Order: sequence, then structure tokens, then C-alpha cells
Amino acid sequence: MSKAILVTGGAGFIGANFVPYFCAKYPEYKVINLDKLTYAGNLQNLSECENMPNYTFVKGDICDEKLVSELFAKYDIRGVIHFAAESHVDNSIKGPKAFIETNIGGTFNLLENARRYWMEAPGKFKPGYEECRFHHISTDEVYGTLGETGLFREDTPYAPNSPYSASKASSDFIVRAYHHTYGMNVTTSNCSNNYGPKQHDEKLIPTIIRKCLAEQPIPIYGQGTNIRDWLYVLDHCKAIDLIFHKGKSGETYNVGGFNERNNLQIVNTICALLDERRPRAKGKYADLITFVADRPGHDLRYAIDSTKLSRELGWKADENFDTGIVKTVDWYLQNRH
Repeated sequence: MSKAILVTGGAGFIGANFVPYFCAKYPEYKVINLDKLTYAGNLQNLSECENMPNYTFVKGDICDEKLVSELFAKYDIRGVIHFAAESHVDNSIKGPKAFIETNIGGTFNLLENARRYWMEAPGKFKPGYEECRFHHISTDEVYGTLGETGLFREDTPYAPNSPYSASKASSDFIVRAYHHTYGMNVTTSNCSNNYGPKQHDEKLIPTIIRKCLAEQPIPIYGQGTNIRDWLYVLDHCKAIDLIFHKGKSGETYNVGGFNERNNLQIVNTICALLDERRPRAKGKYADLITFVADRPGHDLRYAIDSTKLSRELGWKADENFDTGIVKTVDWYLQNRH
């Protein structure tokens, strides 16, 4: 019998990389992709799945209690992999309400429906539903900011600094509470900055590529010294797959690339790649770099320690930043321009 897995936000950046990978790897699963198709969702990014017999798309909102309940009953959902989230920090500064509603309320709605459908009482699953699992995808931003040294670990205290990260931290706590109160089988992963194919144009790396090719100023916050740990999106997808199947219930796993770069290094790397692949008629792409006023509450540095994931589940990244960024730039040149 095929097992139905509900994937939320599968038309977003990470989801649209995960769903084709997951459907191809597990033909015995029925994958139900629930996505609201906000500005950040794009069904073209799921064209590989259109003819897959084990894939179904449902347009809808994770906050819609009736719809989510109907999906559990109709497809006999046995697992949830929860990507759906508002995730752009700048947007959360301008309009935080959608982040609170989707990231907190939507996560609660999914958990509550899963609890009702899978469980008879706290600590007691319905017969046959003992293996059902809820996996929640979160972010390293819940930990706040780091100084020049140190790494975020699973036991780092939460200290979110933006409405976005505060909403994700809240959702993480609700997931945790459903494990400790009801005995629900949950896992959580907190990842560093993802990059790769299919990322929305508003994010840093697609913005740099887009601005270069349009020969427009490339906006870099402050002095370009903000540091992020970069994770190639397919490596993240493989980590989620591993945690969903092998992770210990109630545990959190950090997923990072051990690839720290500041924003200036990122932009210079991309400019150099584009100089080789699509040179400007005159000058270099790096000549377009422009520094703009820094974002309010801009965290200086994030870096993730993914030792637990490697040690306990055997995960390791296949790409480092130097290999991953080449694949990313080449994908954008072929698909977006």
C-alpha cells in the first residue's frame, strides 16, 4: 500500500527542489503538495513532477482548518514535511502580520490536524498510525546572531531578532510542545542559508545574478561584512529525507554547509563567474557593486554546527560553496535569462 505524505510549501524554493527528488526516490509514496502559491511559489519549478503518478498538487492555505482536515481524511496522510512559511526578512519588517499568521497559526493548524487524525489520546496513537511523523523545517535565524567565532548548535538558546525569525522560533516551540505534551512523533531541522536552482529573485544570490545581467547596480547592505553559512539546496533536501526517515522523535538537527562567506565574497565570486561565462561589453561585473543602508536589526553572522546530523545520521554535504555556486550560476543562465 502506498503511503501518503503531505508536503507543505512544495512550490517554494526548497520545496520545489525537495519534491521532485523525493517523488523520484520513493515511488511507493503518494506525495500531496499543498501550496498557497503566494508570490514565492512557482509551479513551473515543479514541471518534473507533472507526469509522476505519485504526485498530486493542491492549491490551498496551511491556515485553512477545513481544507487540511479534508486532505488528511481523503488521502489518509501518514507523514507531514512542513516547508510552508513566509521567509523573507525584509518583508517581515515591512509587514509582520502575514509571518505571524502563516508561520505560527499555519504550523499549529497542521499539528492539530495531524494529532487528531493520528492519535487517540496523549501518548496513544491510533492502531496502524504509530509510525506517522511530522517533520518541521526551520532556520538558523531563530538563534539570533553570532560574534566573530562560535557556531549555532542544537542547544544554543533562541534569541530571534526579526519578526520572521521570531515567528519561526514560535513555530519550533509549538512543534516541541506537541511532542512533550501529546507524544507526537516530530522532528525539526534548523538550516543555514540555502542557495541553488529555483530560488526566488528577491534573495541575495539571484538578485546579484539578475542585477549583473541587467547591468544595474548590485545592492549590498552596509559594508558587505555580514557573514552567512551557505548550504546547497539539494544537500538540504537529502538531510530532510534522512531526518524524516531516520531521525529520533523529539529531536532537532542543525543542517549547515560549513561554508561561511561574507556578502562581499559572495558577490565577487558570482561576478568573476559571470565575467567568464557572459562578459560585459565594457568593464567587469564587480564595477556594479553598490553599498546601501543596512537593514534594521541585521544579524552580523550565522554559522551552523551540523556535527550531530553527521555523527548520528551519517549526513554529509556533497557540494561545497565553490562547486555549488558554479551549478547555481549556470542554472540561472540557462533558465532565467
